Amino acid sequence: MSTSLQQVGLAVKRLQWRHHREMNRRLGPLGLSLVQWDTLRHLHDDPGASLHRLAELTFQTDQSMGELARRMVDRGLIERLEGPGRRVRHRISPTGDELRRAGGEVADGVLAESLGQLSAAERETLHELLLKASRQ
Repeated sequence: MSTSLQQVGLAVKRLQWRHHREMNRRLGPLGLSLVQWDTLRHLHDDPGASLHRLAELTFQTDQSMGELARRMVDRGLIERLEGPGRRVRHRISPTGDELRRAGGEVADGVLAESLGQLSAAERETLHELLLKASRQ
């Protein structure tokens, strides 16, 4: 009996939910949510990213990303940069970068508990399969 597409989809969703829930729980003592840490991570990788780009990368709407960014600016985690025209860009602040690194350690710990059970070859195969399945 072969595994159905629905079973595979549900297994992916359950693992994603487990990671999301546990990362939020463990990031809490740092004063971060998963989406805030993810925003810091993407700003580190793509300094000056637009709010629209950050919304895409963090699976948020433009409106929710705008509100999140405002709160993160207020907390000193990111800084606003004036861009060409009316464009506003953001960059990670030194405080935000410290929290990004600490959050990365949290994320690594959570992922090690699940994906760390796989061999290096299994992780590589899983990564390749997930990339293949996510192409449209």
